[in-house]
Amino acid sequence: MAATKDAARQTAFARRKPLFDQANAAQAGYLSEFLAGYRGVAVSGFMPIRTEIDPRAAMAEAAAYGDVGVPVIQRAAQPLKFARWTPDAEMVAGPLGAYIPAIIEYFEPEILIVPLLAFNRQGGRLGYGGGFYDRTLEMLRARRATLVIGFAFAGQESDDIPLEPTDQPLDMVVTEAGVIEIA
Repeated sequence: MAATKDAARQTAFARRKPLFDQANAAQAGYLSEFLAGYRGVAVSGFMPIRTEIDPRAAMAEAAAYGDVGVPVIQRAAQPLKFARWTPDAEMVAGPLGAYIPAIIEYFEPEILIVPLLAFNRQGGRLGYGGGFYDRTLEMLRARRATLVIGFAFAGQESDDIPLEPTDQPLDMVVTEAGVIEIA
């Protein structure tokens, strides 16, 4: 399964690159519209790395109404923690290249916007392989209802995603082209 997932990741990276190259400033429009219905609910987004779609415009809008944060890697094989973020926060390089606030104040989000390499309409998500989000989602969902939104370019959809029992499903996917409800 590891080799199958590695091959799927390479294909997904190659498919995502031209989508990123063609992206525009409106790419987070549908995410902003969706989050507007959850004003005041604690949200975690992410600081985009590599060729990920950029959720920061939607995060900035949500920050005007409630807590918004970003994930912070603690160490290998551990769940993520989430640090409060504001659009004007000083950011520093964190583990694996994602930026994190210079001053860390942890909180627990109820909505998670997660990056991905590929997704399907059944809620399957192909990530980078560290298992950070899978561990985190399992932990948060054991505590209470947690809404998990995959945020990606529409062209990252794939019917061929290798999944394991430990892979946590998405509740929905938001793209630059619209919102995809997971049945």
